[in-house]
Amino acid sequence: MIVPRWVVLGGISVLAVSGLIVVRARGDSAQSDAAQYAVSHPECSYFGVDHDKVTIAALKGVGRSLNTHPLSDRTIQARSQMAFVPPGSPTYTFGQSHEAGSIDSYIWADFQKNNITPAPATTDWEFVRRVTLDLTGRIPTPAVVTAFVADTTPTKRANYIETLLASPQWVDKWTMFYGDLFMNNATKPSTGVTRFPQGRNALYSYIQNALQTAEPYNQVASDLISTANDNSYTNGPVNWLIGSYVSTGPSSGQDTFDAETASVADTFLGITYVNCLLCHNGAGHLTQINLWGSNITRYQGWQLSSFMSHTAPPTHTPVVSTNTNVYYWSLEDNTKGFTTDYALNTTSGNRPPRVAPPGCKSTQPCWFVPPQYIFNGDTPPSGQIYRASLATEVTGDFQFARAAVNYLWAEFFGMGIVDPPDTFDLARLDPNNPPPAPWTLQPTNPELLDAMATHFIQNGYNVKATMREIVNSQTYQLSSRYNGTWQASYEPYFARKYVRRLWAEELYDAVAQSSGYQPALTVVGFTDSGYNKPAYAMQLPDTISPISVTPNSGDLNNILNYFLRGNRDDQPRKQDGSILQTLSLMNNPIVEMRTTVAAYGANPISPLISQNTSQTNANLINTLYMTILSRMPTTAEVNTATTALTTGTRNQGVQNLVWALYNKVDFVFNY
Repeated sequence: MIVPRWVVLGGISVLAVSGLIVVRARGDSAQSDAAQYAVSHPECSYFGVDHDKVTIAALKGVGRSLNTHPLSDRTIQARSQMAFVPPGSPTYTFGQSHEAGSIDSYIWADFQKNNITPAPATTDWEFVRRVTLDLTGRIPTPAVVTAFVADTTPTKRANYIETLLASPQWVDKWTMFYGDLFMNNATKPSTGVTRFPQGRNALYSYIQNALQTAEPYNQVASDLISTANDNSYTNGPVNWLIGSYVSTGPSSGQDTFDAETASVADTFLGITYVNCLLCHNGAGHLTQINLWGSNITRYQGWQLSSFMSHTAPPTHTPVVSTNTNVYYWSLEDNTKGFTTDYALNTTSGNRPPRVAPPGCKSTQPCWFVPPQYIFNGDTPPSGQIYRASLATEVTGDFQFARAAVNYLWAEFFGMGIVDPPDTFDLARLDPNNPPPAPWTLQPTNPELLDAMATHFIQNGYNVKATMREIVNSQTYQLSSRYNGTWQASYEPYFARKYVRRLWAEELYDAVAQSSGYQPALTVVGFTDSGYNKPAYAMQLPDTISPISVTPNSGDLNNILNYFLRGNRDDQPRKQDGSILQTLSLMNNPIVEMRTTVAAYGANPISPLISQNTSQTNANLINTLYMTILSRMPTTAEVNTATTALTTGTRNQGVQNLVWALYNKVDFVFNY
């Protein structure tokens, strides 16, 4: 192998758009304004992993921004390196008439109101790769691309979308997505809470089955919030709240109640600030961050948390009585010691003291905080289990539907209608009741957000129906190319499609699938517990358990981690770039082994190479481009590739060409 190998095929190295050369515009005044958003309690999670997210949301709230959206900058950079535009569709027309109430009717109304010309429609080549990756996490095969482009059926895009939505690959991708959202892992690194592989597997299977059977999302949320069970190894939903257990809190459970409540609010209502309100009043702390939160008191936060007060903090039981280090969990309601409401009697733990009013005694009602759903004032019906009542309130709240569709919108478009997606400000959502200056409406298109939430409810909380609505829209099918000068002011209006770097799992799967070499992956505690060995990284049960693949286990784990898959705890999945990503594509054996014309250690020659090396130069080039990039090469690319194949030995030329295609911008990004 000749390293380094530089075969420039219509663009610069991935290095240029991996986050190292992209210049993100930052206004000095906005940058200095960030210092305003400090609060006085350093234990507040605002100072943790959520700091940047909260600051960005706060600045947006008053019409400021630390930077233009990173995806916009990255899109401009990436598209400048992908000048090739394949021919258009023989069937697809880009109409200007949109059905009332559709996504496009709201988006185009904004275009007209703001005098914005949107990007052109995607070509078939762009669309088939984009939608296949977005819905299934896989790249389309050459046969699929060829058939789709040649198809003259007017409804071929809608038909292809239905094929993808019905595929097992769709289940794989969205099991990973909701596994991220529900933070499903065997061990929580930040707290040490351990579900063990069996608990993680149970929740993984629950999520997978819910997607396979089209379980309504409100039922999924209800299960996760309210399920009680005495064995986390055999019951999936109970594992979700176990992840919020705080082992260092007071024995009366308030720290755990608060963490569970914060998880419910963030995951299912998109309101991360409840976590802040469980430490202190919003006034003076959220005043410049969240208008709704600034008017909420800590007592109101306790009222919400009191829905958890009749649920004992999770307890664990050894699987074998002689080994207390391996155990399963139980989560039960109304057990001994947990039949009274949230008590104001703590001076230790991870949050500020909870103190009853002066003169209040432990036998008096003022010592306890009864549950109240602070968003509408409801209290639990007499005799109903508190958590069940909370699940009913949450899933019946219109904000639940808003948050659910906004999380999905953010995944398909790179940014939410409210962004970041879990920073909702309930006082800034209604265009008929706008907030006072300097605050602005929070959703970029509040009418669209509410319409999509309404459709979600009308469709029985079916996440697949929401995805179908999104990807069939002309808004989703806009190109990432833009004719003319892109203005920063266009960014909130979804006037073009932002590129995104492939997820870590998508990138590995694209390399493995296109090369034809897909060794089985082994995960201890998963593949030895009745689950099949995955052929794709998208089928893994979490994002942190070590993966074994002979003989390059370390290399596979490294490349997945370098592409920032996160740990489902304090390290979220990220789109950021790094030098390690670039070096991995250039030199990691996971890529190298698939570019050689001879066996690479214990790995065989990849079928992509072994089955096609004998083709003519023209056929070989076309095959490699279609298999790896899902498109045909341009004339300039054919000329460059032909030169590479005829310079030095043919083996060197083939290796260099395959390596170069895996390092192209349009392999690493979905556009």
